[in-house]
Amino acid sequence: MGSLSIWHWLIIAVVFVMFFGAKRMPDAARSLGRSLRIFKSEVSQMHNEGTAPNTGASAQQPAAQQPAAQLPAGQQTTSAATEPRIEPKSA
Repeated sequence: MGSLSIWHWLIIAVVFVMFFGAKRMPDAARSLGRSLRIFKSEVSQMHNEGTAPNTGASAQQPAAQQPAAQLPAGQQTTSAATEPRIEPKSA
């Protein structure tokens, strides 16, 4: 009685799709995946720092110094604070 059945999950999924819309769900899933990937890399980096001493040059690169090829398509490489973002006007 305390657990959710398949019908409960189905109703929750339908309400979620109706609330957010089908157009925004792929972007939300992509953002969630990106956040989980960053979280996992940070946890592994913290684990590595706790077990082995940091050797300086052989340490992993910080996220700000990653090559532009690893950035997602359309993401700017400059800081948003230094450069204003201009959105195109929709008709």
